[in-house]
Amino acid sequence: MTQYFLTVPHDSAEEPTMESMRDFDPAEMEALMAAVGRFNADLNEAGAFVTADGLQPPSSAITVDATGETPKRTPGPFVEAAEYVGGFWIIEAPSEERALQWAEQASAALGSRIEVRALQEQPE
Repeated sequence: MTQYFLTVPHDSAEEPTMESMRDFDPAEMEALMAAVGRFNADLNEAGAFVTADGLQPPSSAITVDATGETPKRTPGPFVEAAEYVGGFWIIEAPSEERALQWAEQASAALGSRIEVRALQEQPE
């Protein structure tokens, strides 16, 4: 079984604020959360679920660089970007095709694009 990283890209680098969150229609948000809940339940039932979560916005990041003599910690993301990853799933699937099918279901549930990448195989 291979593990896959399914990421949820946000189409804008603009981070949500309390004001922008008020713009969401509560009924639409409830429907979205229900669809994601059903997707997570399907993953669990199939034994494909490993973990999933949302991420804090990029402004909360701290970049750590210990490649020199003195470690450096810099507030903010490592790179400037027009988009950012807002959440993720790690799933197990017997093939890339099955992982892509799961991603199609996640995309439909969220109404968002999903990026799929296999995790590197660890030597035994």
